[in-house]
Amino acid sequence: MAALSLSPRALYEEVAELLRQRIYRRELEPGAWIDELKLAEEYGISRTPLREALKVLAAEGLVTMKVRRGAYVTEVSEKDLADVYHLLSLLESDAAGVVAERATEAQLRELQALHDELEAAALPVQENRDRFFALNERFHLRVLEMADNRWRSQMVADLRKVMKLNRQHSLLKAGRIEESLQEHRDLMTALAARDTQAAVRCVQRHFSHGLEAAV
Repeated sequence: MAALSLSPRALYEEVAELLRQRIYRRELEPGAWIDELKLAEEYGISRTPLREALKVLAAEGLVTMKVRRGAYVTEVSEKDLADVYHLLSLLESDAAGVVAERATEAQLRELQALHDELEAAALPVQENRDRFFALNERFHLRVLEMADNRWRSQMVADLRKVMKLNRQHSLLKAGRIEESLQEHRDLMTALAARDTQAAVRCVQRHFSHGLEAAV
């Protein structure tokens, strides 16, 4: 098998991203053993950068290292999901409240444009699935960036990596796409009105309903 061509960035980082995307696409299923020899051969690399990449993914919660057994794709329990959604609800609702209070008119227009793109990608979502998921995450992360707290943003980024192990299945449940979009519309209304408490409640409701669809 021909080796894949990797970019000049740090090799283990490139390998970590390749594996991360395979996990998100479920090419590597939750609970699956990661065959280091096979992957090293496929990527045309030694096992050293591969093991460094697995350490990165283990730190993110996407991979679980088991003594004398190797690396496995993390299996997320219902409790894990509940814990992750709880923390995301706290952190992202807090960020939304800050944005409602402090965002410039230009920033609110930017969020509205992102929301409009998300609406367009939702019909039909089956044909735009990857774009819809990417835009949805971009919207959420942009709210965090506007709230301007790098520690909160870092924590959310790590939590979202674990959430993405299950996210696509929850969003594709019947009616969840439209419900999610309505929650985004409600948030945009709250932000435009500079209603801090309403913005906080919108995001908390968004994650509460998201968890219900995920479990």
